[in-house]
Amino acid sequence: MFLLGRTLMKIGEEAMPAPHGGPAGGPRAVLIVLSDIVDHPDSAIGEIAERTGLPQSQVSTAVARLRKTGSVVTAPDPDDRRRSLVRKADEVSERVAEVRATTIDAALAAALGGREHITEVADALDTLSRHLAPGNLASRRHP
Repeated sequence: MFLLGRTLMKIGEEAMPAPHGGPAGGPRAVLIVLSDIVDHPDSAIGEIAERTGLPQSQVSTAVARLRKTGSVVTAPDPDDRRRSLVRKADEVSERVAEVRATTIDAALAAALGGREHITEVADALDTLSRHLAPGNLASRRHP
């Protein structure tokens, strides 16, 4: 399952549209940090670093990139004004809309070595996505 997850992550990265004229794909750290923020809103940088295993500097850089694209927002921690809390933005940014509108067909075709099984694999991914959406597993592990 771990190896399948890594393969799916690579395909997802290949499917990502290029950010503002830059190269296609996205650094894994940004995707890992965003996933953690979605699962754990209102987290401090240090908490995200601890959960993800990424260095705090890498988490800070990823959060800065996500803020720039409008994917996340930060606010001062009411209990400790020296720290910022990070959460997913309520509004869908232009970048988020662009990513959501992008299909994975070309990346799947490349990974599969052709277009023959795209529909079958895409249907399987849709099924997995419905049952294993972000947040679903966390709620099942901690009733």
